Amino acid sequence: MHRPAQRVGRAPRLTRILVCAAAVPAMFVAAGCSSDSGSDSGSASASGAGDAKASTGTSPTGSPDATANAVKEAAYATLPSPCSVLSKKTLGELVPKGVKSAKAGQSNDAGNRGNCSWNSLDNKGVKGSQFRWLNVSLLRFDSDAARGEGNQLAQTYYEKQVKDAQTATGAKASGSAPVSGTGDTSTAVHYDLKKKEGTFKQQTVVTRVENVVITLDYNGAGLAGDKAPGADDLTKAAEKAAREVVAAVAGANHDSSRPGGAPDASGAPSKSASPSASASKSAKPSKSPSPSKSASKSASPSKSAAAKS
Repeated sequence: MHRPAQRVGRAPRLTRILVCAAAVPAMFVAAGCSSDSGSDSGSASASGAGDAKASTGTSPTGSPDATANAVKEAAYATLPSPCSVLSKKTLGELVPKGVKSAKAGQSNDAGNRGNCSWNSLDNKGVKGSQFRWLNVSLLRFDSDAARGEGNQLAQTYYEKQVKDAQTATGAKASGSAPVSGTGDTSTAVHYDLKKKEGTFKQQTVVTRVENVVITLDYNGAGLAGDKAPGADDLTKAAEKAAREVVAAVAGANHDSSRPGGAPDASGAPSKSASPSASASKSAKPSKSPSPSKSASKSASPSKSAAAKS
């Protein structure tokens, strides 16, 4: 009589074990599948493992949205004073009679944009005179999640400046060529501008170094019967000055990749400068003349000659 009762009691237990065995691969833990001993250790362990797995998921700071909106920080955080980017020696070569004639353009954001111009008139009396005009414009771009990386924004503006110089109104005998060893990319554009005073030889060197665009305009003319300056000589002088401006930009941002924090002679771009917290909102210097347009407007020496007389 005892054995049948024992056999009946074991059947439900075997059924329950089989049910649990079938459920384990899918769920690992089920409240109704505890062992006969009544231990909850298996259930607690599985639950803890699940909590640990959840806690190691992607954090808010590494969310896909944050990664998608991130942009590379701009390399250069500020600009040097435009009137200080060229040495006295260089100015003496480009504007020999106008080293002290520097005139800074107005800017409400000197850390992002600015320009400076110089003019020189070497009056030789009845033998004529030599006129020179030089302008340096600087424009810096910050990285912005909505607009893009500073380098990309600067590249777009660089290409526009080159095109503007190549299509300047009234330009004759124009040509352009890349400039090696100057910033990340650089182009020199040259052309002639005929005015009532004479023929002006215009040189425009546009350079991008990281997130900064440098536009250097330089022109010269022989007036009152004096011989016109050589275009090649003016171009070489403008390219040399552009490299010096690139070095000044790197120096203003304390380029720590070189000994002493100073830029090298070639003006190679910096990769380690700290970014700026502010964003450049304008693609053109504030109240500063467009380089290609300002060159043609300011080329005339009449006002400078009158002032000197």
